[in-house]
Amino acid sequence: MNDQANSVDERYETTPATLTTWSRQDTTWMLGLFGTAIGAGTLFLPINAGLGGFWPLVILALLAFPMTFFAHRGLTRFVLSGREGSDITDVVEEHFGIKAGALITLLYFFAIFPILLIYSVALTNTVGSFMEHQLHIMPPPRAILSLVLILGLLAVVRCGEQVIVKAMSLMVYPFIVALLFLAVYLVPHWNGGILSTASVVPAPSALLNTLWLAIPVMVFSFNHSPIISAFAVDQKRQYGVHADERSSQILSRAHLLMVGMVLFFVFSCVLTLSPAQLAEAKAQNLSILSYLANHFDNPTIAFAAPLIAFVAIAKSFLGHYIGASEGLKGLVLKTGRRPSAKRLDRMTAGFMLVVCWIVATLNPSILGMIEALGGPIIASILFLMPMYAIRKVPAMAKYRGQASNVFVTAVGLVAITAVVYSFFA
Repeated sequence: MNDQANSVDERYETTPATLTTWSRQDTTWMLGLFGTAIGAGTLFLPINAGLGGFWPLVILALLAFPMTFFAHRGLTRFVLSGREGSDITDVVEEHFGIKAGALITLLYFFAIFPILLIYSVALTNTVGSFMEHQLHIMPPPRAILSLVLILGLLAVVRCGEQVIVKAMSLMVYPFIVALLFLAVYLVPHWNGGILSTASVVPAPSALLNTLWLAIPVMVFSFNHSPIISAFAVDQKRQYGVHADERSSQILSRAHLLMVGMVLFFVFSCVLTLSPAQLAEAKAQNLSILSYLANHFDNPTIAFAAPLIAFVAIAKSFLGHYIGASEGLKGLVLKTGRRPSAKRLDRMTAGFMLVVCWIVATLNPSILGMIEALGGPIIASILFLMPMYAIRKVPAMAKYRGQASNVFVTAVGLVAITAVVYSFFA
């Protein structure tokens, strides 16, 4: 047994030069993680985060990196603790048994798939509105438009996981430039905005209540758990015994990039708009881009905003598709059926196409409720399950006793209770 374990370690052993040299593949994954996390939710974050006032926003900004990095590192380590080639659903079954594996696979799918449906609807709405208001042409019937858009994204999916990640990393560049452009464009228009609330220090109870309800917004705006399983599997294949170290490096750089970029964008927006204007944007159910376009009546922003939204939604769709398809394949395999890999891919793509197309065509308002129900599940899988595994699974025992474990558990509990409270309030 020991000889077999040693042979596995030797097979995956990489030289120090390989580990210390940052490769193009590492950059691709870094941008892929960024692309999955920073999507349509980012465009609503300035509104949701800014409404709480100055001091809650500052505290959330300080918590943003540790909240996102430690949680996603924990989930990555959980997947890495399994056998070679095992995705998250296989690792759960390996550590917790067949029944727990089936349950987590089901929850994993229903946590991610509703978000994929939401992106299908948002993509159709964005392109239809752009054609009508900016291009001044009548968009095709919604059923045709949604079908063409979803087929276009699934064409990228059919090229394979590596092509998806590369496509997402390429789409990140214009998105980063666009966010920077907008943030810098707003600098001359800074008028204090949220600073007007800085002189008012909220009571401790009010501050805690605001943070309690705002933390889920921050957590899910930076969430890229759907792609973590594929990321961890690839890191283990590339770096073997060094996968934990290299994946942590990639995660830390990805989170520094996303937190720095998004917080600059958020603060630029809230320093430009007053709390009353942020409240108005929330009441109108508009993204910050749409509100800014109306606020400044600027043709450049009015034209660029939907294009930026399209890129944001498309790359998030691709990232979430990886997680949703992984969960669906796991559900099929756990029924006892063993279709070929090619047939399973086709079945998954066909199911995704039909359901996403139907929902995007119907455009139901109930999707917000579905997303709210998926929130606690995502928090459970991202925050609590890896921390539970650290305490119970021998393969993860080396991570016990770290202060970050307590922090991640606390944030996970806060996120779950706040989402549940918001849903039933």
